[in-house]
Amino acid sequence: MPVWLNGALELGLLYSLMALGVYITFRILDFPDLTVDASFTTGAGVAAVLITNGTSPWLACLAAFGAGAVAGAITGLLHTKGKINGLLSGIIMMIALYSINMRIMGKPNIGLMGTDITTVFSSMKVLVLMPFIVVLLKVLLDLFFKTDLGLSLRATGDNERMIRSFGTNTDNTKILGIALSNGLVALSGSFVAQQSGYADISMGVGMIVIGLASVIIGEALFGAKSVFRATLAVILGSIVYRIIIGLAYQSDFLEASDLKLITAVIVIVALVFPSMQKSWKQKSLARKRTAEILGGNGQKGGGR
Repeated sequence: MPVWLNGALELGLLYSLMALGVYITFRILDFPDLTVDASFTTGAGVAAVLITNGTSPWLACLAAFGAGAVAGAITGLLHTKGKINGLLSGIIMMIALYSINMRIMGKPNIGLMGTDITTVFSSMKVLVLMPFIVVLLKVLLDLFFKTDLGLSLRATGDNERMIRSFGTNTDNTKILGIALSNGLVALSGSFVAQQSGYADISMGVGMIVIGLASVIIGEALFGAKSVFRATLAVILGSIVYRIIIGLAYQSDFLEASDLKLITAVIVIVALVFPSMQKSWKQKSLARKRTAEILGGNGQKGGGR
C-alpha cells in the first residue's frame, strides 16, 4: 500500500468521529454549530495535558469527550435558554473556547513524543485500533437513535413544532444533541493529538468545513436513507475525503498550505453537483414529456 494511501486511511478513521459529530448537528438537528472548530482543540488539549501528567491515555480520551460535551451543552444553553441565534451561539462559544483552551494547555503547543509518554497508539497501530473504535461508536450511535430519546432528538430536527405538541422538551433534546456532537468532536481531537504527537492551539481551525465535506461526500456517494446507512456513509465519506486530499497532494502543483482551498472546492462541488444533477434530470424529463405530447398531437392530426 502506498505511504500516502496508508496515511489517508489513518486520517480518515481519526477524523470520522468528528464527522459523526458534525452529522448530528448539521443533519439531525439542522443546527449550524461552529463550536466544532474549538471543541476539537479542547479535546486534543485536555488529552495532551492529562497524558503528559501521567494519566492513562484512555481516561484522557474519556475526559476529552466530557470536556467537549460540556462545551456543546453550553452552546445549546446559549441557544435554547438564552434565546441566542444558533449560528451566533456557536461563534460565541468558539471564541470563548480559544481562551479556555489556552488556560487548559498553558502554552500554544504540547508535545507527546517523549519516550516516557504512553498513548493509545503506543502498543497498537492506528489502522488496527481505530476501525474497532469507529465501528463501536457507530453501533452505539445507531442503537441510541432507535431509543425514545434518540427518536425525540431526530424528530426535533425534522419538525420541532410537531414534537413539542407531543409534550417533548425540545430544548433538552437540542442541548443533548449538541453536547453529544461536540463530545465526539473532542474525542476525535484527542485521538488526532496522540497520533500526530502534539496538541496545538490552532489545530481545530476549519474542522467544521472538513466535517461538512465528509458528511456531504458520504451522502452523495453512499446515500442516507436510514440512520445505519447515514452513519456508515459519514465514516466512508471521511475516508474518501482524505483519499481525495492525498491524490491532490500527489500533483506537483498543490502545496500543503492549499488544504483549506482544496476542502472548500470539494464542498462546493459536493453541494452543487447534486442540484445540477437534479436539474438535468428535470430538464430531460421535461423534454421527454414535450416529445411525447408533440408525438401524440402528430398522430391525432394524421388520423384526421
